[in-house]
Amino acid sequence: MGNEIDDNVMPVFLINGFLEAGKTQFLEFTMNQEYFQAEGKTLLIVCEEGDTEYDEKNLKKNRTAVVYVDDYSKLTPEYLNELEVIYQPERVLMEWNGMWNQDELKIPKDWAVYQQITIIDGSTFELYLQNMKPLLGPMLRSSELVIMNRCDGIPDEKLTSYRRTIRAMSRDSEIVLEDKDGEIEQATLEEDLPYDINAEVIRIKPEHYGIWYIDCMDQPERYQGKTVEFTAMVLKSPKFPKGHFVPGRMAMTCCEADMTFLGFMCRWKDAEQYRTRQWVKVRARVGIEYQKDYHGEGPVLYGEYVEPAEEIKDIVQF
Repeated sequence: MGNEIDDNVMPVFLINGFLEAGKTQFLEFTMNQEYFQAEGKTLLIVCEEGDTEYDEKNLKKNRTAVVYVDDYSKLTPEYLNELEVIYQPERVLMEWNGMWNQDELKIPKDWAVYQQITIIDGSTFELYLQNMKPLLGPMLRSSELVIMNRCDGIPDEKLTSYRRTIRAMSRDSEIVLEDKDGEIEQATLEEDLPYDINAEVIRIKPEHYGIWYIDCMDQPERYQGKTVEFTAMVLKSPKFPKGHFVPGRMAMTCCEADMTFLGFMCRWKDAEQYRTRQWVKVRARVGIEYQKDYHGEGPVLYGEYVEPAEEIKDIVQF
């Protein structure tokens, strides 16, 4: 699971999501998997009691002790240290309460969150998105794996838009959509993109920039070798190689506090003449290259032309 675990650190596996999303079932399933049958004891900290109880026999078999913490103010580093002394676990699983802001979680100095998994109920996602976005953002931001279950009966174009929304809030996670038959393969979903992906030049309107950016990040191979055209703001940095700049837009991925600049590295022979904050119209071919920022391969742009443009006042929304 995740990274190599340092012996001096207490690894925490954080499972989050809103009430009744299926976190308990997921944890029960995980504890029974072979890769989880490690040495030593597990401490399971449950921060909310859902409808599903943990199976006592199962917990015993997996040498797991459960502690319920129903009041956020109790969850202090001191209290967690006490639990470590009492239970002597090798690892900690935490079932997080979705109504608590995860950004406020404080753990002891020698504890570290090793893996974060978010479980989302597809059938109620829209409701939570409208009403609980400020809580959803912190849950998704550092997740390595996002599982959206109960996707039965949800139309494809809705699922692809859910996927994009999750990707906007959780850049590096693996996203899995599931219905009662198991995982829904991304390739089988019908896309409803607001531009023609097969056009000779894919023209991205300002209001569609966010959809294009997320889709291109998520599935760069679909855009490889294609030409796109859009208006964006210039970002320059002394760290960029010569002849490169990043055209992009400011976006609000979750709430006011989560403003980010979304752009791709662009190779352009006259990049030196542009300054940060200038607005440009870019036409470029999309390629895929190794980039440090991506921790792997990702989309890059090869400029075909760049010219000054009018500023776009709107912020990209998802």
